[in-house]
Amino acid sequence: MFLILLQVLIVQHIQLGTYIILLPYTLVIILLPFETPKMLLLLTSFILGVIIDFFFDSSGLHASACTIMGFSRYYVLKFISPREGYDAGVQPCVEDMGLAWFLSYAGTLIFIHHLFFFYMEVFRFSEFFRILLRVILSTIGTFGLIYMIQFLFYYKRRRS
Repeated sequence: MFLILLQVLIVQHIQLGTYIILLPYTLVIILLPFETPKMLLLLTSFILGVIIDFFFDSSGLHASACTIMGFSRYYVLKFISPREGYDAGVQPCVEDMGLAWFLSYAGTLIFIHHLFFFYMEVFRFSEFFRILLRVILSTIGTFGLIYMIQFLFYYKRRRS
């Protein structure tokens, strides 16, 4: 709920130019436990996107991008999983898994979300490289913001 409010009330109004759009609400999908069933993950992703669509008036764009991200999460986790699998009680966050692992995990998911989101928003390939630049810069910006959110809020909560 905090991330949705952060997105809708604060981040939505931050203007960093036309090439950087910050979408930190994707952290909700990223931080879901490893053991989350696929159908619950897809349902949660879709509902999160519908809620954001309601505030952005974007007609299902966020819902579809979040659902694609939720669908891809299983395959990204499978691809980068350790040989012995993930330990019980470990969360997919920087503190538990380390920055390098989190960068490959969250960076990939954010990139997939943004790639789908921005290309569906424009829905033409005539501006392919401009949109690709927007995807890359927005992915970097969103990852940076997500890292700061984890550092500021998640670490303190775990240590207290």
